[in-house]
Amino acid sequence: MNYCKLGNSDLELSEISFGCMSLKEDTSYNQKLIHTAFDQGINYFDTADLYEKGQNEILLGKSVKDFRDQIIIGTKVGNQLRKNGDGWDWNPSKKHIINAVENSLIRLQTDYIDLYQLHGGTIDDPIEETIDAFEILKKEGKIRYYGISSIRPNVIRSYVKNSHISSVMMQYSVLDRRPEESSLKLLQENNIGILARGTLAKGLLAGKPIKEYLGHLLQDVKKSVEKLNELSKPDRSLAQTAIQFVLKHSAVSSSVIGFRTREQLLECIQALKAPLLSIEEYKELQNSISIAYYENHR
Repeated sequence: MNYCKLGNSDLELSEISFGCMSLKEDTSYNQKLIHTAFDQGINYFDTADLYEKGQNEILLGKSVKDFRDQIIIGTKVGNQLRKNGDGWDWNPSKKHIINAVENSLIRLQTDYIDLYQLHGGTIDDPIEETIDAFEILKKEGKIRYYGISSIRPNVIRSYVKNSHISSVMMQYSVLDRRPEESSLKLLQENNIGILARGTLAKGLLAGKPIKEYLGHLLQDVKKSVEKLNELSKPDRSLAQTAIQFVLKHSAVSSSVIGFRTREQLLECIQALKAPLLSIEEYKELQNSISIAYYENHR
């Protein structure tokens, strides 16, 4: 396993990390899958208080309690569950964040959270208040570092300018290169790490049936996947090539992938041992589909 420093923090994350949202139930199989990931060198596990109404945090906490001090846990806050259980509301307030962390700590069976992330955000949020909450929790030792999970350029710029975030989690893949317009460069220049989600584009880059994706027409997605296939055989699988594409960009610290099976886990980890994507191949993939741009929240 390869490891990469996350932005301005001292966290060394595995280049492939575990997005626990994919684990929908607290089962012995899922616990074994998390253990296998750890045994294979994965040290970053990402969850959120919203996932499965907190049950995902409970599963993760239970699964890693024997090696908690050897891993990095990231969770998220901002989506407040309604008391009647019917959905949730966006709440980035200082009061909610400071209260919510206590529940996450209990569910995760830990005294601290390595990376606490705002789970979304808009430019109309009380951003200074949100930042203040994270800074207080950091001083109290309840969190080590904080970041945001956002694809909105205007939100990202605001946090870069006004906070000490260590990371931004954003969607990035062969089929979604919107971050290349400005976000990747901005974050890299400010020493802020990028956690890439959606690397496999909901499975389209791992063998699932081709369909339209994020405004790309069916024929365009097909062309891009065909190029991925062409560059994958016989040395790299489709998924491994897609992972290498994302990690090729020096701004990306880790690719956060939602594994559901041991086979998926091992295949993705093997991407780091497969023949590396050349500069020429990388450019071919970039040229295989037109780059899209964020139309809103600019």
